[in-house]
Amino acid sequence: MLESKCIIIAGEEAGPKSNKMGGIWNVIDAEARNLANLISKGVIDEKTAPSIIVAGPYYGHSGSDWNKGLNRITDMSGFEEFESEGELFETLEELKIKGIEVIPGIEHVNGVKIIYLMFRTNDFCRVSREYKGQEMCLANMIKTEAFDLIGLDSMAYENMGNGMEYTHYLNLSYAISEFVKTLVTAREKSSEEYKDKAISEFAASLMPAIHVSLHCHEFGVFYSLARLKKLGISVNTVATYHATLPGRSSGHHSIQKIRENDSSFDSGVPLNFTKLESLSSYADVVTAVGDSTRKEIKLFYGIDSIIVRNGIDNNDDEIEWGKKTECRKKIQDFLSEKIYNVFDSKVIPADRIIPIFSISRIEIENKGYPDLLDSLVILDRMVKAEIDAGHLDENYRVICFIIAAHGPKTNLPDNFPINLPEEVLVGEEIRLQQLIKARGLECSRIPDGSRHVAAVLYPQWISDHDGGLNLSPDEFMSGCIAGVFPSKYEPFLLTGLEAGKESTPSIVSKICGFSDALKTLKRLVMGMGGVIVVDNINLSYLESISDYALAMDYFIDTYTDDKVKYNLLCQEANLLARDMNWEDPIKTYYELLTGTRME
Repeated sequence: MLESKCIIIAGEEAGPKSNKMGGIWNVIDAEARNLANLISKGVIDEKTAPSIIVAGPYYGHSGSDWNKGLNRITDMSGFEEFESEGELFETLEELKIKGIEVIPGIEHVNGVKIIYLMFRTNDFCRVSREYKGQEMCLANMIKTEAFDLIGLDSMAYENMGNGMEYTHYLNLSYAISEFVKTLVTAREKSSEEYKDKAISEFAASLMPAIHVSLHCHEFGVFYSLARLKKLGISVNTVATYHATLPGRSSGHHSIQKIRENDSSFDSGVPLNFTKLESLSSYADVVTAVGDSTRKEIKLFYGIDSIIVRNGIDNNDDEIEWGKKTECRKKIQDFLSEKIYNVFDSKVIPADRIIPIFSISRIEIENKGYPDLLDSLVILDRMVKAEIDAGHLDENYRVICFIIAAHGPKTNLPDNFPINLPEEVLVGEEIRLQQLIKARGLECSRIPDGSRHVAAVLYPQWISDHDGGLNLSPDEFMSGCIAGVFPSKYEPFLLTGLEAGKESTPSIVSKICGFSDALKTLKRLVMGMGGVIVVDNINLSYLESISDYALAMDYFIDTYTDDKVKYNLLCQEANLLARDMNWEDPIKTYYELLTGTRME
């Protein structure tokens, strides 16, 4: 019998290229690419290698995103044209008849093909379908079937404040599962076209039996695997949690909930989403990116899971020292010029500006921004004392960028972000700026030396055309002398690894999901090292913010006084990112999805 294998990696993100920075898409993309690399290197036998398919939503134009604030737009222009033949093409054609439009694209990674299938779901309310003898729109058919299969009460769920988002997830999950169902049953359906049994069996023998594995990232697509299970479709399934919804809502209180075995949901937890999240119980295997997430899954849903940590692509043999120097100079020149322009002050020498950064979602308490700002006040006193003692040049100024935004912005003011009028800000951005001002950390106090440390809110998705620094995320991280990530709720913390990939030292909280891995980091220098962990679980608040300040001061002193040692710290940070690459996690996922043991 002819056989073929197919691994489908699914998630709710805006596709291969969009105006959305980071997120689950980075993980999905890394999984597909590294799976292709394992095939190209022969780690996975090419004769039995699976086809790789990435599935997600398609936002073709402005306004098609369910979240109008994000306004994500999917760009497929960089992909090769999809080849119109075979069972995959026939499956997509059948979906089109059912009113499900799929925008395909092809990319080759080291000679291995990755197929991208982006599902357009925002017009399901305009597609007519029949269900149990009744004519209705496709969107309503999906909700009716979901109630019949699993008891999802969409009539109640869609009337909640997040109803549009819930409906989008349900529609996307249905479309992905219908694709899988149609693909898996293509051989059987083809043979049914012939009345003669012998001809039917012969026709079936010419078509390969397709073995499909489905990997769903996050709750937005968990209904896919639940629906397939309820319909009796033979598919291997894995559901991966990058966090839990109740855990996100509890934030830094989630540790206490785990300790007290308190499985209650805090107020504000979206109950319709938690119902979707609980559907991971239908998966063959559930995975978590870290130990805290694994404990949350068990606490809130009673579901057992195994840990498969995230990784990062870091295959460069050499550190790009020239890139770091060039990007740092761009940042320093930018700050020197903008501070002078906005405050009509004396020029701060660019080479005396020390840029550091923090970057994450704008969840003020969860991401520990108050802790960071309080530690910057302490750092300011430390820097002043060092200048007064003659240990540091009086012109030195430390500028900490806080990259946190609700969404991308256009038409930014001149000299952004040093010039940051309140009308530019929305939601929690306003509060974060107020927290900066309340501590006297605004840049206006930098020129006259009343402050030597300042915090600069950067409420924009950073890119090479963002209207501010105009640097890509990797360039920005490469140019800063350190990253600071004081999260109080952090299932994993990819940004710490992304900083390490750019050979930028960092400070991370103990709560972050990869802090345990630092125990195996090869040390190049004695002392605090290129990645410093601050205990924000067991220490008091005053102790932890003091430790953040001491760690930042350590990197600043090393950078200003001992470039050789600082470069070794950069190499240490890079070593962590190399050690936590994607190869082992992808091998584990492949084994879970296919049942093939990897060496």
